[in-house]
Amino acid sequence: MLSRYSTLFAEAGVARFALLAFLARLPIGTLGIATLLHVQALTGSIAFAGSVVGAQMVATAGMAPVFGRIIDRRGPYGILTLTALVAPAAILLVYFAGPLALTRAAILAAAIASGAFMPPVPTLIRTLWRYRFDDESRRRTAYAVDSVGIELTFTLGPALVGWLVAVATPRAAHLLAFVFTLCAVPLLIASGGLRWWKAPATVARDLLGPLRTRKLLVLYATTFALTTSFGAIEVGYPGFAGTIDVAVWGPALIAVCSVGSALGGIAYGGMHFTRPVERQIPLSVGLLALPLALHMTTTSPWGLAVLAFVAGLMIAPSLTGVTLLVSRYAPSQYVTEAFTWSQTAIVTGVGCGMALGGALIERFGPNGAFALAMIAALVSAAFALGLARR
Repeated sequence: MLSRYSTLFAEAGVARFALLAFLARLPIGTLGIATLLHVQALTGSIAFAGSVVGAQMVATAGMAPVFGRIIDRRGPYGILTLTALVAPAAILLVYFAGPLALTRAAILAAAIASGAFMPPVPTLIRTLWRYRFDDESRRRTAYAVDSVGIELTFTLGPALVGWLVAVATPRAAHLLAFVFTLCAVPLLIASGGLRWWKAPATVARDLLGPLRTRKLLVLYATTFALTTSFGAIEVGYPGFAGTIDVAVWGPALIAVCSVGSALGGIAYGGMHFTRPVERQIPLSVGLLALPLALHMTTTSPWGLAVLAFVAGLMIAPSLTGVTLLVSRYAPSQYVTEAFTWSQTAIVTGVGCGMALGGALIERFGPNGAFALAMIAALVSAAFALGLARR
C-alpha cells in the first residue's frame, strides 16, 4: 500500500496538484451545509433550507455538461474565468439576504445562480488525473487520493462550519464558504495541473455525446442513487441534532462519516484486487445500506457517530470505483463532458437527497431521511449489479 502511494507522489507535480486540488475543493465541504444552516436560521424552516440547497445543487448539475462540452472544445480557461466571477457574487447575495430583506423567492434565485455558475473544479480535477496517468492501476490510486481528498473536505469543511456555528453564527459559516469559493479557481491554476490538459483530436461529434455509451448511462444511474443516499444523511444528521437540541452534532456527524470514508478510500487505493471494478461496486454499495439501516435504531449521538463512521468506510471506495469506470468508458473526444455528466449525477443525487430528506424530517423526524438513505443505497446496488452483468 505504501509503495503504491510513494510511487504516485514521486511523479513530477503530483504532490503539489493533490494538495492544491484539495484546497480548491473546500467549497463542496462547506457551501451546502453552511447554506442550509444560514437559510434555516433566516427563515426558521429546514424544509425550505433543504430545498434551497437542493435547487443550488441541481442548478450545478444542469450546467455542468454544458460547461464540459465547451471545455472539451475550447479548453478550460474561459469557463473558469466566468464562473470564478459569477458564483461568489451570487453567494454574497444569499449572505446579505437578511440585511437586504430578500424574500424566499429571491434567496432561492440567488442560490440557483450560484449553483449554475459554480466553478467546475471537481470535474476538471478528475479529468486532469485521467490525462496525467495512462496506466489504469496508477490511475486507480490517483482516484483514490482524489476520493480521499473529497472526504477530507467533508471532514474539515463541516468541522469548520460546526466550530463557527458554535462560537459565532451560521452567517459566519456561510461567509467562510464564500471565501473558499472565491479561492477555488486561483488555487486550481496555481496547482499546475492545467498543464496536463490535452486538447482532444478534431473528430465528429453529436448532440448526445457520451450519453450514447450505454455503460456510462448505467454508471450514471448507479451514481445518482448512491449520492441520493449521501444527500439524505447530510441533511439527516443536522435533523437528528435538532431533535437533541445540540446543533453542533449535525456538522460533527458529517465529519465523522467523512473520516471513515477517507480511511476506506486510503485502504482501497493501496490494495490489489483480482475482482473487476464492475463487481466491486455492488458489494461496497450493498454493504453501505446495512449501517444506514441501523441509523434508525439509535437515539444516542455517540452511537450514531459509530454508525456514521462505519457507513463512511464504504463511501470513498464506491466513488473511486465509479470514477475509474467513467475514465475507462469515456470516449476520447468527450472526456470532460463524461466527467461532468458524472458530476451531474452526483450533484443531482445529493441535491435530491437533501430536498427529499428535509421534507421527510419535518414529517417523520430524522429517521425519515435515514430510511431514504438506506433505500437509495439498495437501489444503487441494484443498478451496479446490472453494470457487473454487462
